[in-house]
Amino acid sequence: MSSPDKLLEIKGLCVDFFTEAGIAHAVQDVSFSVKKGGTFALVGESGCGKSVTALSIMRLIPDPPGKIVAGKITFNDRDLLGLSEKRMRAVRGNRIAMIFQEPMTSLNPVYTVGEQIVETIMLHQKKAEAEAWELAVEMLERVRMPNPRQRISEYPHQMSGGMRQRVMIAMAISCRPVLLIADEPTTALDVTIQAQILDLLDDLQKQNQMSILLITHDLGIVEERAEDIAVMYASRIAELSDCPSLFNQPLHPYTQGLLKSMPRLGFTEKRLYTITGVVPDPLHFPSGCKFHPRCPIGCNDKRCQTIEPVLREAAPARFVACWYAPGYEKPDDPKL
Repeated sequence: MSSPDKLLEIKGLCVDFFTEAGIAHAVQDVSFSVKKGGTFALVGESGCGKSVTALSIMRLIPDPPGKIVAGKITFNDRDLLGLSEKRMRAVRGNRIAMIFQEPMTSLNPVYTVGEQIVETIMLHQKKAEAEAWELAVEMLERVRMPNPRQRISEYPHQMSGGMRQRVMIAMAISCRPVLLIADEPTTALDVTIQAQILDLLDDLQKQNQMSILLITHDLGIVEERAEDIAVMYASRIAELSDCPSLFNQPLHPYTQGLLKSMPRLGFTEKRLYTITGVVPDPLHFPSGCKFHPRCPIGCNDKRCQTIEPVLREAAPARFVACWYAPGYEKPDDPKL
């Protein structure tokens, strides 16, 4: 049984995609937990496995070609991977909701936004249609949509990016979920609208005592809003920690590189720091530590090039997968 303060717990999650070119290992041995009423951040570059992890929680991995091949996902002491599809539908969108990455492609262009919100309410709350429409207007009011009674009859293409994002949030919270998965909720929004959306999520979290799994590549957002954080790289978690400890003393070279690339007030250098190279193709991961080709230490270390480090506790409540992290146990192998 999971700890009473844990709402969601993931252990050893592995997701593969079986393609004509070979097996793509999108997520490998990922483990973390989300506390009740807390905000957990999952960060990393595009292509590292963040969204696949979120879709696995919702049981939305397209099969074929994708498949959850190992692991356990426990939500309120229920094994989500063991539920039938019918039982999972009662959880998805009701107890666990998700704000998808791009609202323009997530909303159906041939239905009004009101029809789409009403469908969710009627499906999960068994409301009469008239009552569902009133509740949909109320949801748009809660997300501070201008003129909600007018907007409810409009189509997604008639709205700005910020308005579409508010519709997605209204749809997600319409059934008062206890866990909200926010996948890049501020993508393609200008800075002012980003702040409004994030403040809105904070207010809704407090009102509903809701937990949030925040998926982003923006460490500035994470530093202000999350309690715990997992840094993903090339399908695996590279570092897992509470936010203050990670931002004060990052242990993994990848985390250090991400933090160095953040613009800071009073920054005086001519150029921001950049991590060389790109995230590797999941069909052709490098041997050893997956970060070693881009790492200033691992690129010259045979151990890093041949043996993949696993996530271990390097300090109290701090986990890292790097041979050079302080406190990390190093193997004794004379051949290396």
